[in-house]
Amino acid sequence: MADKCSEGLLNGAVPGEQGKQEKSVKRGNWGNQIEFVLTSVGYAVGLGNVWRFPYLCYRNGGGAFMFPYFIMLVFCGIPLFFMELSFGQFASQGCLGVWRVSPMFKGVGYGMMVVSTYIGIYYNVVICIAFYYFFVSMTRVLPWTYCSNPWNTPDCVGVLDGNLSSRAALNITQLLNTTQKRTSPSEEYWRRYVLNLSDDIGNLGEVRLPLLGCLGVSWVVVFLCLIKGVKSSGKVVYFTATFPYVVLTILFVRGITLEGAVTGIMYYLTPQWDKILNAKVWGDAASQIFYSLGCAWGGLITMASYNKFNNNCYRDSIIISITNCATSVYAGFVIFSILGFMANHLGVDVSKVADHGPGLAFVAYPEALTLLPISPLWSILFFFMLILLGLGTQFCLLETLVTAIVDEVGNEWIIRKKTFVTLGVAVAGFLLGVPLTTQAGIYWLLLMDNYAASFSLVVISCIMCVAIMYIYGHRNYFKDIEMMLGFPPPLFFQICWRFISPAIIFFILIFTVIQYRPISYNEYVYPTWAISIGFLMALSSVICIPIYAIYKVCRSEGDTLLERLKNATKASKDWGPALPEHRSGRYAPAFSPSTESHLEVQPLQPEKGQSEAAAASPVQGSNGSAHSQDSRL
Repeated sequence: MADKCSEGLLNGAVPGEQGKQEKSVKRGNWGNQIEFVLTSVGYAVGLGNVWRFPYLCYRNGGGAFMFPYFIMLVFCGIPLFFMELSFGQFASQGCLGVWRVSPMFKGVGYGMMVVSTYIGIYYNVVICIAFYYFFVSMTRVLPWTYCSNPWNTPDCVGVLDGNLSSRAALNITQLLNTTQKRTSPSEEYWRRYVLNLSDDIGNLGEVRLPLLGCLGVSWVVVFLCLIKGVKSSGKVVYFTATFPYVVLTILFVRGITLEGAVTGIMYYLTPQWDKILNAKVWGDAASQIFYSLGCAWGGLITMASYNKFNNNCYRDSIIISITNCATSVYAGFVIFSILGFMANHLGVDVSKVADHGPGLAFVAYPEALTLLPISPLWSILFFFMLILLGLGTQFCLLETLVTAIVDEVGNEWIIRKKTFVTLGVAVAGFLLGVPLTTQAGIYWLLLMDNYAASFSLVVISCIMCVAIMYIYGHRNYFKDIEMMLGFPPPLFFQICWRFISPAIIFFILIFTVIQYRPISYNEYVYPTWAISIGFLMALSSVICIPIYAIYKVCRSEGDTLLERLKNATKASKDWGPALPEHRSGRYAPAFSPSTESHLEVQPLQPEKGQSEAAAASPVQGSNGSAHSQDSRL
């Protein structure tokens, strides 16, 4: 008995519930609670923590930016994270199945699937580029170190070129200040060799075969790690979610020992308190928290759906959210210590070498690494870290789509063939990613990044809050959480869910609209038709919500529109805990007198009688055996 209790506590269960069957045999569960936490950390901590947050921080007032950032974390990030985890865990369903809570809003789940599809396509292309840099770093001299390569132009100026004397090196500052044509070896390697960039988004050119091969490698890795669903990915995350911190620490220790590192870190952290009064700073803080935690992607709901019913997801949401934000701050030290060293070497201000996005990961940081002794080693470590950070997010994106499909079909055949569903989604993702490996691929990648997963996520999250708190009802939802965890959500979270978090989400939406600028890549300005495609991608996820709502209302019973609306928004009969053992209180099945009298008459051979009853009538079978695992009761 003591062993069982200790095992329940190890797996995150709330005390007092050890006597109930916790696992869903058909669907599967995490091996233990550590697997879930590590997977969620890997999902939330992604490339944006390394290549976006440090840049936002120094641009928006350094250390002063931390104040609005953590305010938004407390009032928006953690509450939304807890809401999505508790939502998926209570129903043990993916982003489609959970909308039994209010069937009219199932379009929100389809919107999440569309967003996860877009992100999954281009995110793996970024991982494949990191794979490519990882492989080419396995050499004695990094290929972007010097300007003596066939792809370099006369404008290329490298800080380590052999034809530069020590006196000429002192004139680099003057050269940088007097000409706008100076390009670094790493930039020319990125644009002219890796991408072989075309002049327009409509000019696809040829497929870059090295990138195509690396894209295949990245999809094969993702598929193999998810071949048995959460049972296999739960073991992989022990490495993929923890090793990036080892690499970050190695790079941090190496970075702070370099000359000029302190200057870079001070540039990153020095508070500019006057910027706190700027609305843009607060908007950037709210947006970064929202997008970094992965809210409204469907991944949090999916990962939590594999938890045991009584797992303490309240504790998990706080641990994972704080870990995510602490990682962002830590990564800033790693990035800016190296950039400070590079700026000191060039004799320029840190702002001249600071960048974000692909420009930081594949141009600025690799160039800084060439200045270090044993530069290939540091390059291998850095790109291996990027690969692991990306894979942690990609696992959850793919699992979100697969789980939604399997849960929606829900029969025995597709549950047994889940591996083939995973393979099919992976192959489709690979084929859809092929255009992004062409010479114009980076244009399309940035277009998808800026439009497919921007304001549509905000709209989806806002509607989800309204549907749960005001359509299903906050009192019902608070009772559900109390039934699951053994205690109601704290008052602070109740207030945030009902008022503060929706208000912040609405603020993010307004801020996104006001701050909108047409997308550009360096000097290239996107044509109108490309921006129109971007808006169509953004609308394609949001439009699922009204289309499905109209469909559901039309299919609902009722003589008047009001009756149809009420029936469409009312929770379906199979909403609630998936396992019969947990369907207590208002979720307990109501037995008719005839059913009760039938159950009192037991056959002489109980096992045979139960099996025959189950074969003859699924309803009787589900009312009988306590071992029934039918998740669609």
